[in-house]
Amino acid sequence: MKILLLGEYSNVHNTLAMGLRAMGHQVTVASNGDFWKNYPRDIDLSRKNTKIGGILLLLKICMNLPRWRNYDVVQIIGPMFLELKAERNYLIYRYLRKHNKKVFIGVNSNDWYVINACCTTMPLRYSDFNNGTQLLDNDYTQKERKEWIGTIRETMTKHMYLTADGIIPGLYEYWACCKDVYPQKTLYIPYPIIPTPLPVTSNKIIRIFIGISKGRSKYKGTDIMLRAAQDIQKKYPDHVILQIAEGVPFDKYEKMMNGSDIILDQLYSYTPSMNSLLAMSKGIVVVGGGEPECYDLLNEKTLRPIINVQPNYESVYHELEEIVLHPERIPELKIQSIEFIKKHHDYLKVARQYLDFYTQKG
Repeated sequence: MKILLLGEYSNVHNTLAMGLRAMGHQVTVASNGDFWKNYPRDIDLSRKNTKIGGILLLLKICMNLPRWRNYDVVQIIGPMFLELKAERNYLIYRYLRKHNKKVFIGVNSNDWYVINACCTTMPLRYSDFNNGTQLLDNDYTQKERKEWIGTIRETMTKHMYLTADGIIPGLYEYWACCKDVYPQKTLYIPYPIIPTPLPVTSNKIIRIFIGISKGRSKYKGTDIMLRAAQDIQKKYPDHVILQIAEGVPFDKYEKMMNGSDIILDQLYSYTPSMNSLLAMSKGIVVVGGGEPECYDLLNEKTLRPIINVQPNYESVYHELEEIVLHPERIPELKIQSIEFIKKHHDYLKVARQYLDFYTQKG
């Protein structure tokens, strides 16, 4: 197959491309590298931070449009797959839909269906937008609702879901929000990870790692997790080392993470996302999202490698203290983490799931 992957989210498309290429398919990844994370891509669509940055990017895309025709499959990372205004993403999507055999849309971050569900039917006990039946009201939720509800983004998302050959959510929470929109063409597929296990060791000092995304600390809950980790370090200074990576490119982030025992990530998530999954592949234990629904969706009955926390400071602090007081748990959780990735997220296995879905639909 000739496949075009447009846009990036935490290395999903780049990793998927490697799996598809290993199976003999011709794959092109065009993206901005997910901003400062700078993930690899074949066509660089990053936008320069200048007054004419948008114009230059639009020109580059226009030059590439004739080459983005006659693909067997085009997959976009989500409705806002290019770093352009919604109106331009909408026009480019319609061009791709017209000039290629099949088009698939990924659900890898908030879009209209995700936000609307979290604010109305509330299929999740907690999310970025609700805690139980209570809507969260902060700068982030206000901004997201303003951008997506009753705007061109809403119109665009509805059109894309309607006209795409397939819809592919990559996390339980996205699947829960969009599974009933077009169930006949919606399929959850786990994120792809290239297994990179490190030796499983047992250390007297527990190394805790946390990554902070630029401007997204409160949205991710990193501010709460960081405060809990810092308080644990203060209480147990002889047992805990805390390392913080803030706004660094992916290659540096990965090097900083290597050798850690624990990673803190995604307070408001039901499931581990790409950074957590990469850590698990190395035998690093995740403290974050690991709700029962996460395992049920994968039909996983035995492995429980994730230390699940509720979206509050007390839960994170409690679980971290339990690990510090009972470090003998860590080696087994590390082994389970590696096994979990091999079983459910191996990039070749995931690539095969994508290929099967590409073949079935359209």
